[in-house]
Amino acid sequence: MGQQSLIYGFVARGNLILAEFTEFTGNFMSIASQCLQKLPASNNKFTYSCDGHTFNYLVDNGFIYGVVAVESVGRQVPIAFLERIKDEFTKRYGGGKAAMGVAHSLDKEFGPKLKEEMQYCVDNPEEISKLAKVKAQVSEVKGVMMENIEKVLDRGEKIELLVDKTESLRSQAHDFRTQGTQIRRKMWLQNMKMKLLVFGIIVASILIIILFLCGGFKCGH
Repeated sequence: MGQQSLIYGFVARGNLILAEFTEFTGNFMSIASQCLQKLPASNNKFTYSCDGHTFNYLVDNGFIYGVVAVESVGRQVPIAFLERIKDEFTKRYGGGKAAMGVAHSLDKEFGPKLKEEMQYCVDNPEEISKLAKVKAQVSEVKGVMMENIEKVLDRGEKIELLVDKTESLRSQAHDFRTQGTQIRRKMWLQNMKMKLLVFGIIVASILIIILFLCGGFKCGH
């Protein structure tokens, strides 16, 4: 199925995003953030639809776990991702660092975990489905009401969602390779210059010694 099914995952405290991960660019992060401000404070799950994508939220004791997903992936995978992230986040941070953290303070620590869980959930849909049945979450997922995102954000006009595979990642990789080649070439040239310099010094030293021993340029006489 590929990680492309889950576009953007994050954890927030109220309206403050503490950690996030995505490999895409677009306006979905801004829309997800706007939805945060409209979410009811009560512990529950919420799903909003927009332009072939779903914005899924799990509110739990002041923390909000969110994921933007391709609508075709269904409801179980995004909700399962949120449950797994909630469990992992609660286990790691409890009320300590997460309760005091500033915006994006946990990106470096928890971002890789978001990526890992996104990949796991989309790569193992059968296992996710089985676990959901065991935990009796299937009916619960179906009970999560899906609303249109324009209605939630009080927008009269249709919101156009933009999701693009990050060009910057590819350009950064290309730039890195180019810089690596340039650095290696520069180091090779510097190394070659140093070798030539050392060789020149050795040759000059030998000539000086020979001339000294021969009394100048009269060796042949």
